[in-house]
Amino acid sequence: MKILHIITSLDQGGAEAVLCRLVASRQEGVEYSVISLKGDGFYGEVLRANGLDPYSFQFKRFFQLTSLFEFFRLVRLIAKLSPDVVQTWLYHADLIGGVAARLAGCPRVVWGIRTSRLSPSLNSRFTRMVAWLCSRLSPIVPVAIATCSIEAAKEHKRMGYDPAKFHVIPNGFDLVAYAPDTTVRQQLRQEWGVAKEEVLFGCVARWDPYKDHPSLLLALSLAAASGTAVRCVLVGGGLTVSNSALAELLSKYNLTDSVVLAGSRSDIPSVMNALDFHILSSASEAFPNVVAEAMACGTPCIVTDVGDAAMIVGATGWIVPPKNPGLLARAIEDAMGGFGGKNDAKRRIEARKRIVDDFSLQRMTQAYVRLWQSVASK
Repeated sequence: MKILHIITSLDQGGAEAVLCRLVASRQEGVEYSVISLKGDGFYGEVLRANGLDPYSFQFKRFFQLTSLFEFFRLVRLIAKLSPDVVQTWLYHADLIGGVAARLAGCPRVVWGIRTSRLSPSLNSRFTRMVAWLCSRLSPIVPVAIATCSIEAAKEHKRMGYDPAKFHVIPNGFDLVAYAPDTTVRQQLRQEWGVAKEEVLFGCVARWDPYKDHPSLLLALSLAAASGTAVRCVLVGGGLTVSNSALAELLSKYNLTDSVVLAGSRSDIPSVMNALDFHILSSASEAFPNVVAEAMACGTPCIVTDVGDAAMIVGATGWIVPPKNPGLLARAIEDAMGGFGGKNDAKRRIEARKRIVDDFSLQRMTQAYVRLWQSVASK
């Protein structure tokens, strides 16, 4: 069975990471090809390291003449590859890849939705327009719609997407790569200048309005003001000293000396092991990968109640409303107060067990293969 994946880009992001895990899993009888609409990005190299060279396009602005040429080049490539199923990822790829596949004579299209909710404050007008157009085309273009999140499925049905076509497939994780490791924990903490006995919070999330770092920093400031000795590391694109907006917030909240800006890193399993607690402060998510990645390493999570975050955490962590720094600070204080106790050790064991039981990579890949087989047979 030949599966062609079409994704908006291969830059660092949750959908891109899941696609790479899926392709690298090497399911018997499944042959993969990958097309990126906006260049190679970070995960282009990851795919090549796994023996798959992605096809790269240069879609710029949607209505530019160059994008029109790229579109017809895409149609020709899809026709040449002649896949059994075309799996698209993210709104722009759903629209462009889905329509191109139909024109190429490949009608077995599965859309991939990775966002729980669209907001004027977080999403551009163009992205919202593309999503609306997809909702109108959903009865015609895709045979099925795969989403990683129960909340995303509910929200997109409300937006007008064809409700009969949804399949919820939670993200899956490599439980060998993401596992407790005391050696890498100490190495990374030394690199960051964090003492062995210090409690270290962390947030792995690029600098983006979705991730709501301002609320996180205010919460850390409130926790510090109450007497909690806060140390935190921020990992992700844009989280460096050259980010003037971030530097201004750190200065405003008197956090310059207690927050480590680690920038973008590829060794996320090591990062999650170095942390004592991971914080998700997002204003919106679908299925936040970083939460499951932290839990798989035995690191409990404090999360905002967005997308499926609360469902992933269950009873193993703390759940607070989004954009509520006061309650987020209280959760930070509570986590700090119980650190090192009997319940804390139990919480860490249960966090990993929850991911092992419900969110393995094998479980996800098997679900996708079953869906593709069903679509290919139609």
